[in-house]
Amino acid sequence: MSEEFTGPAGPSRPAPSAVRRSYDATVPADRALVEQVRAGLRAAGDPARAAGQQAYMRSALPFHGVTAAGVREVLRPLLAEAAPVAREDWEATVRLLWDGATHREERYAAIGVARHRTARPWRDPASLPLWRHLVVTGAWWDLVDDVATHLVGEVLARHREAATPVVRRWASDPDPWLRRTAVLAQVGHRDATDTALLAHAVEANLDDGSSWLRKAIGWALRDLARTDPAWVREHVAGWGGRLSPLSRREALKHLLDHPG
Repeated sequence: MSEEFTGPAGPSRPAPSAVRRSYDATVPADRALVEQVRAGLRAAGDPARAAGQQAYMRSALPFHGVTAAGVREVLRPLLAEAAPVAREDWEATVRLLWDGATHREERYAAIGVARHRTARPWRDPASLPLWRHLVVTGAWWDLVDDVATHLVGEVLARHREAATPVVRRWASDPDPWLRRTAVLAQVGHRDATDTALLAHAVEANLDDGSSWLRKAIGWALRDLARTDPAWVREHVAGWGGRLSPLSRREALKHLLDHPG
């Protein structure tokens, strides 16, 4: 299911794009691995925790009640024995876990399979359509931010020439979660940040009134301020009143005590 939150959409809670499930049953996913992951998550569940998790995330998908560390514990032995060995199988397995999820932890597990070390060669520009699918169908910050900063971010860091035009387009896409992804994709890149791309992503969203974009802009700028405070100060000043107070406050959070 693509709608990850309960309640009506509104300015502060954008609705996800209408995207059909794209899993292709003709592609050989590792169905045994998927079933083992699902069984492991069920066994590790805690119904009392699950209710709190679902309420906190305002998720239409229920939870099993497994922590992030618990999801990793379920995945570790399974992937040690049966990690995907071909790109086609890996992508199909990620999609099957994701698109067929009945509980939210299955989507966390799908991201874990996507990020597994054996899949590093496949996390290239050709994987960007898969990450796009996860973003627009995930459509909530816990899923989107992990995809943005780890999966899209890795592709961008390793393949800048090929990936940059895609991320630039996402910065002005109608889907707000793709735009958030474009803003956040370089978090953690530090000295390697493409500041022209970051400026483009920020400027494309300065007039968006949603807290999702405003928080993302502040986070991205705050992260860069650790290694390039002068650039952040200059651009925050240059954007003036177009930069929301929330974004400005977050961007300058670690600079206010160290003016200069």
